[in-house]
Amino acid sequence: MGRHLVTTDAVRRHDPASRTFASDNYAGVHPEVLEAIALANGGHQISYGDDVYTEAVRGVFRRHFGEQAEVFPVFNGTAANVVSLRSMCAHWEAVVCPETAHINTDEGGAPEVTGGLKLLTVPTPDGKLTPGLIDRQAWGFGDVHRAQPRVVSISNATELGTLYTPAEIKAICDHAHELGMFVHLDGSRITNAAAALDVPLRALTTDAGVDVLSFGGTKIGLLLGETVVVLNPEASRGLPYLRKTSMQLASKMRFVSVQFEALLGGDLWLRNARQANAMARRLADAVRDLPGVSVPRPVEANAVFAILPADVADRLRKRFRFYNWNEQIGGGMVEVRWMCAFDTTEADVDAFAAALAEELRA
Repeated sequence: MGRHLVTTDAVRRHDPASRTFASDNYAGVHPEVLEAIALANGGHQISYGDDVYTEAVRGVFRRHFGEQAEVFPVFNGTAANVVSLRSMCAHWEAVVCPETAHINTDEGGAPEVTGGLKLLTVPTPDGKLTPGLIDRQAWGFGDVHRAQPRVVSISNATELGTLYTPAEIKAICDHAHELGMFVHLDGSRITNAAAALDVPLRALTTDAGVDVLSFGGTKIGLLLGETVVVLNPEASRGLPYLRKTSMQLASKMRFVSVQFEALLGGDLWLRNARQANAMARRLADAVRDLPGVSVPRPVEANAVFAILPADVADRLRKRFRFYNWNEQIGGGMVEVRWMCAFDTTEADVDAFAAALAEELRA
């Protein structure tokens, strides 16, 4: 057989040195993850999750979360959340969550439209639920006129960049279980939370009593893929079938699974999370004393929230992309969110802070 040269008409259409502070989803794929994908390529493997890489990653997750953990890779975070919650709720049941939860504010109504789920939202000062706040919606059990509260859903880190400690999660789980409810954790940035708190992943999940976890990979260096991790089989029903009917069963699952083996098999998840968190702290320290800028929220993971003049934000955004968070501040001010990723460097942060200082003087 003759040798065939591989050619492509694809061209690079962006500057690989460019950096933004809009989202950790903007970052590329970690080189070790790309190497893992290449390792899984070539030859044939059984499709739809019966491959050797998916089998291996089950063992990797069980080392982190316990031997009872069941692992279901999916394509994206919205699917991980919706499929998780659908498996935990009957049609007449509901999910208690913070008003700011990602499932309520940033998933385009997918829990309601695709999952048929009723969300019972609770205002929170910092994006975090407490047992007392849960009780604002966890009532009406047995009332045929009210959607029955069944699941408490929390995020760690939260949409406001705050963190739940293991003790806080345990208090929520204990309270929910006493009410006959289950607990779902949206862990799109759970690696950042664990790194910031310097605890193992199971301390925020299995050991605290979480029943089902959506484990995030894309924001911490994967090409694509999140994983539903069932920690309590009594809390989840029919998940293999729901994953299929939700169009989330990958035929070439080996390429999703091998990424998680690269991420969790060693310390890549921890290195990436520590880097992103450290850069967020560096950014907050660099800007908080600039005249006209305030950092009103604690920087606990890889998000920085800042208040600055709206016109300055508009000019700065032409140099570094980022998003407004709250435009209702008044007085010509706006609250913005700056996210750091695993590939954010000290030079990136310093350049951004210098650009902000220049725009403030303009």
